[in-house]
Amino acid sequence: MVTWDEVVALGRELPEVEEATSYGRPALTVRGRMFVALRSKPDALVVRCDLEEKPFLLEARSDVLFETPHYHGYSAMLVSLEATLEDAREFVLDSYVLVAPKKLAESVSLDA
Repeated sequence: MVTWDEVVALGRELPEVEEATSYGRPALTVRGRMFVALRSKPDALVVRCDLEEKPFLLEARSDVLFETPHYHGYSAMLVSLEATLEDAREFVLDSYVLVAPKKLAESVSLDA
C-alpha cells in the first residue's frame, strides 16, 4: 500500500516539484502543472497518461489502474492506493515526464 507521504517524498526527488492543491486535493506540480493528485475519496492517485496508451495500460495493469466515468476520454487515470510503492513510483514518474518541460523530463531516470 502506498501513502500520500511516500508520493510526496518521491516528488521531492524530482526537479522543480512543488506541493500544491488541485480542486482542493493535495497535489504535486512541476512548473505549475499537476502531475499527481490524491483522489477525493481518497482511495487512489490521479496521474497523467498518454491518451492513446491509456486503454492498454488499464487492461495490462487492471490490478492497480482504473478509471471512472469522470476520467473517460481524458489523459488521466487512477492508481489504487493498494498498489505497491514500486508500482506507484512507475506511474508517478511517467506522469511527471509527460507534464514536465522537455529538459527537466530528460534529466529523470525512469529506471526504478
